[in-house]
Amino acid sequence: MKKLYLALIFSLFIQIVLVHAQQATLTGVITDAATGDGIPGVNVFVNKTTGVVSDIDGNYTIKMDAGTYTVVYKYIGYTEESRLVKLKAGEYKKIDLKMSEGTKMLDAVVVSAGKFEQKLSDVTVSMEIIKPDFIENNNILSLEEGLQKIPGVNIMDKQPSIRGGSGYSYGAGSRVLLLVDDIPMITGATGEARWDFAPLENIEQVEVIKGASSALYGSSALNGVINYRTAYPGPKPKTNVTSIVGLYGDPKRDAINWWGNYSPVYTGLRFMHSRQIGQLDVVVGGNLTSDNGYRENNNEERYRMNANLRYRDKKVEGLSYTLNMNYMKRIGNVYVLWLDGDSGVYKANPSYQSSFDNNSFTVYPGITWFVNDKTKHSFKSRVYSIRNRNNTNQTNFDDMYYAEYNLQKSYFDHSLTWSNGVAATYNESKSEIFGDLKHFGSNLGFFSQFDKKFNRLNVSIGARIEGYRIDHDDLDFKPVFRTGFSYSLAEKSFLRTSFGMGYRYPTIAERYTATNTGSLIVFPNDTLRPENGWSAELAWKQGFSIWGWNGYLDIAGFYTRYYDMIEFTFGYHNPDSVTLIGYPPTDPNFFLNWVGFRAENIRNSEISGFEIILTGTGNFLGQRASALLGYTYTNPIDLDANINDSLQSTGDNILKYRFYHSVKADFEIQFKKLIVGANFEYQSHIINIDKVFEDTIRTPNGDALYLDPAGTQPAMILPGLAEYREKFNKGFVLFDLRAGWEINENIRATFTIKNLFNREYMMRPGDVQAPRTFVVQLNIKV
Repeated sequence: MKKLYLALIFSLFIQIVLVHAQQATLTGVITDAATGDGIPGVNVFVNKTTGVVSDIDGNYTIKMDAGTYTVVYKYIGYTEESRLVKLKAGEYKKIDLKMSEGTKMLDAVVVSAGKFEQKLSDVTVSMEIIKPDFIENNNILSLEEGLQKIPGVNIMDKQPSIRGGSGYSYGAGSRVLLLVDDIPMITGATGEARWDFAPLENIEQVEVIKGASSALYGSSALNGVINYRTAYPGPKPKTNVTSIVGLYGDPKRDAINWWGNYSPVYTGLRFMHSRQIGQLDVVVGGNLTSDNGYRENNNEERYRMNANLRYRDKKVEGLSYTLNMNYMKRIGNVYVLWLDGDSGVYKANPSYQSSFDNNSFTVYPGITWFVNDKTKHSFKSRVYSIRNRNNTNQTNFDDMYYAEYNLQKSYFDHSLTWSNGVAATYNESKSEIFGDLKHFGSNLGFFSQFDKKFNRLNVSIGARIEGYRIDHDDLDFKPVFRTGFSYSLAEKSFLRTSFGMGYRYPTIAERYTATNTGSLIVFPNDTLRPENGWSAELAWKQGFSIWGWNGYLDIAGFYTRYYDMIEFTFGYHNPDSVTLIGYPPTDPNFFLNWVGFRAENIRNSEISGFEIILTGTGNFLGQRASALLGYTYTNPIDLDANINDSLQSTGDNILKYRFYHSVKADFEIQFKKLIVGANFEYQSHIINIDKVFEDTIRTPNGDALYLDPAGTQPAMILPGLAEYREKFNKGFVLFDLRAGWEINENIRATFTIKNLFNREYMMRPGDVQAPRTFVVQLNIKV
């Protein structure tokens, strides 16, 4: 019997050896045709059945019997490739493949909607993408300027709004969450985005989600998400240097020209170098900016350095470690409000002037492990430190710590993706305007989302529960949910609908700020509650390839509802021990001690509207061209207007600092080495603002306050605004014109005229925008 067992084992061994001797091996490296970078995650199918997935460096290996096969290479965002392969028994064949990005815009790859790579056409929410070429071609100095050119996005004094979800919040709190590489990048105390802190010199793309996104990203994603994604190097080293010089032209009205014959200028220099050193990926970059300012005493200098490091583990396949860093120093003078609404619109009111010295530093350690093509672990963290000093007793120190773990699993041949994780934040802030006390905030959130493909139908379902507290409050947990569906009606035709809940906890600044600047006083409110809401949309996306053009048409209808909306409200905020009613207005300083702005939960609102976007690339007059056209209509209703209409500048029930109509357009065409483009923006007039900006400050009885006994100097925050808005508040139309020349394959020069027709227009009250500006840019790539 023992001999029989040995004979069977020997026979089995011989069969295994013969089988492996007869098998062949197909191997190779898959790279990006443009950059030479290895592409991870490419699906390699043999005869449409068996297959493998390329590793993090683009390597793949598959064993099969001798024979003739059709091998197909598929990856989202790239043109599908196929090869007919003949293999002999025992043969070892190597096929390296270069894949080109797909020309179909619907195949663009995004990650923000579900924290994993998807085609734009498969996403169940409205999204927009900004590519590096758009930033470069438009001579853009900071991220906010690029975002302002995107349909449905509006930046008012550095504060973002998507489809009318936000107005003007005086620099505290944001309903749109800024991410850098999927990690929140908002300040701890004020909850605001620092756009000039984004490393514009190292951009892969910017993704904008329109609508409530708190289920995946938590507080501050009430109105949407902006995800800035940086790039890592490929096998070939790269160096980019961009120099920008801008000159502010004379305004149309000579009376507001304060600089005479010496026009103010701004300069910028940004650079980036990336390379691979063995298993280490290195990116270093920086930015130097100096701006004299078109507004008097509003100069600024910025110095920023950043580095991205990634080490790909040699021993553990798919494991990588990252360490990203960014440091910026800003010095200059702050412009808050104008001197007057006549000749002083570009001159700062000295009562509101201040100088600052700001230092910001952030470091991002992280680990990512692709266990296999179906399992991914990631840990991301961030330390964000701000030291801000100024000359108005408003110095603050802010430290924020963030950590997130995410487990992602794929099932059923990658038709189901499950993303779930935990995120935590802790921040400390001390400021003279917060009572010179140290305040802290913390939150803890758990999230989970399923994305499933059923043939033509994509389904996305997600949920999050998050708790938050400031100082010694109880940890208040709030659950939110989202769902979305995308159905392929036909080739290139997609119907989608989505629903998402959102929330935003009040910031430390909104609760505890107690300060005054000129006649502006801000009062604290430690009883603020979180604001919350939900949004829904129904949309249709139709791709097209016609007359040499490839692109898509997107039509979306949306509705948003907000509860307990937090807004800064002007009024009297005296304690119960101080009586104002009946006090004679002969002592204006007594009243001025108790009147000002305070953040309050006073608004319930709804915003409905629709958006139409047409975009594509193709041939125009036989030349390569690109086009973008978007129209957004919003109807932002204040449901409490009958109660609070005395606070607004009109009796209309429209939310403050909103408008009805917005049009954005961009067109570019290339004639061999000459590139010509134009950008267009239209915004209808802002209907409601805070009434006090157009009126004198009044007593609780309605009597006007005066700063002198004779009653000749009314107490006003913005003198001349009412007359200025009556004359200029008609909305605005802006044209930018640009032309670039490719000197050679490495050097390009671009000339841009911004605000071509020299329109005088204003976004928020007391902040008139720049006149016609001339910009020259030189870009060198090696």
